[in-house]
Amino acid sequence: MTRLLSTPRGDITIHIATPEDADALFKLRLEALTTHPESFAADVEMTKAKGVEAWTNQITNDVKDQSGVIIIAGAEDELVGMTGIGRGHWPKTKHSAIIWGVYVTPAWRGLRIAEAILNEVIAWSGEHGILVLKLGVVTTNQAAIRCYQRSGFTIFGTEPKSNYLDGVYYDEYLMVRMI
Repeated sequence: MTRLLSTPRGDITIHIATPEDADALFKLRLEALTTHPESFAADVEMTKAKGVEAWTNQITNDVKDQSGVIIIAGAEDELVGMTGIGRGHWPKTKHSAIIWGVYVTPAWRGLRIAEAILNEVIAWSGEHGILVLKLGVVTTNQAAIRCYQRSGFTIFGTEPKSNYLDGVYYDEYLMVRMI
């Protein structure tokens, strides 16, 4: 699966990450966690400590057991966007999945790249029998909330004090999309 998205800044290639993408994906994830630490539960220092090998392993294991994928967006030789999806591991929860780590680098925002990545996650989900997609988004990230709503997600609740950073608690909207 490879999709092409034409933007005013140039063409974007969207595809499922492979182990060869792990190094660039690791760098993009560190950028996301550094640029917007309030938006992610993951910690930049812990992510650094796990290193590239953790990403290689995750990509390999997700594909092997069909438990999820990481979708990436690239412009020429650089990654500009990403998201991951992980489905339930138990027989009673395999119909449901969590979307995590949605990020587009600042220079490439406003071009609907996140929506294109989400569309690929939605397509993958439909092909793998997933019926319910869920995600969390900090209530202060209005651009992301609008993006998710354009992609068919609706708010079904609020998780108070979901993330804590530098003395500030952040609430998250819980969003869902049925396939």
